[in-house]
Amino acid sequence: MTARRLPLLAAVLALVLAACGGPDVDVSDVPELPPTTPAELEALVSASEVPVVVNVWASWCGPCRSEAPLFREAAAQAGGDVRFVGIDVRDDQDGARAFIAEFGLTSFEHYFDRTGAVPASLGATGVPLTFFFSPGGGLASTHIGVIDERTLALRIDDLLAGTG
Repeated sequence: MTARRLPLLAAVLALVLAACGGPDVDVSDVPELPPTTPAELEALVSASEVPVVVNVWASWCGPCRSEAPLFREAAAQAGGDVRFVGIDVRDDQDGARAFIAEFGLTSFEHYFDRTGAVPASLGATGVPLTFFFSPGGGLASTHIGVIDERTLALRIDDLLAGTG
């Protein structure tokens, strides 16, 4: 390995290590996440008069950590025009609460799904996943894997335009 590649390798390693574990954060303002089931999520999205974006995540998921700031910003920009819901899967409450506090995801609602039954009921597994629901609960689209800012914005625009 050449001397020129060592600084680059060190920088990449530092980024990877930073993404793998967040800093100690104060979780006192983050309540335990209420458990949810597929039927409860279906009722939630069916009763919504606005589009719903459901992001499925876990505190131990590196890609989830990279997209969390995008959801925080999208929720802030959408105001009350779109409802944002986070579903923490196959995790524990301490990790979930720390993730929410670390990324400032307190502006939208989160639920706990220890077994991953909710995304499985929608035909997908793994994390991250994002489901886009039209008002009234129709599943408009699913994004499997980490989502980028452009894709998230386009899918939300489609929901708001009624084409999504």
